[in-house]
Amino acid sequence: MMKRMILLATALGVLLAAHTVQAAVAMPPFSLPTAVGGQVVASETYRGQAVLITFFATWCPSCLQEIPTLKQLQAQYGKQGFAVVALSVDEGGAAAVARLVEQAGITYPVLMADRGTTRDFGNVVAVPTSFLINRSGHVGRKYPGPMPRTLLERDIAAVL
Repeated sequence: MMKRMILLATALGVLLAAHTVQAAVAMPPFSLPTAVGGQVVASETYRGQAVLITFFATWCPSCLQEIPTLKQLQAQYGKQGFAVVALSVDEGGAAAVARLVEQAGITYPVLMADRGTTRDFGNVVAVPTSFLINRSGHVGRKYPGPMPRTLLERDIAAVL
């Protein structure tokens, strides 16, 4: 019974954390190379836009399952000032990530994260982990783990 209560409390805590607004926490600045081509992209590029920053890895099944949804969200909301930016935590280099970008037909920017970036975003240790940034450049939501499309759409609509 005690194990069940602890498990329930932990699950509830995770769900509540996913929906907690982190008021006035600015998106950490970054300047990272793309997985395809190596061009450096800076966080300043997204000033004034709503952005979904998603940390992922090529070996993560949940991350791979999210790709179609992320592509659809980018297509659906892109013209309204919304962008998806994926940050890969793969340690094997950009080649494997570039293959995934090509194979999956990813249309949003995919950057190679470094340890400093994962630290600056609150010590990201699990993937997928995503952050919804509002047009003012502040973190509005943190999503630890895969999130349902309906929740993402609701939250994106709120920051547009």
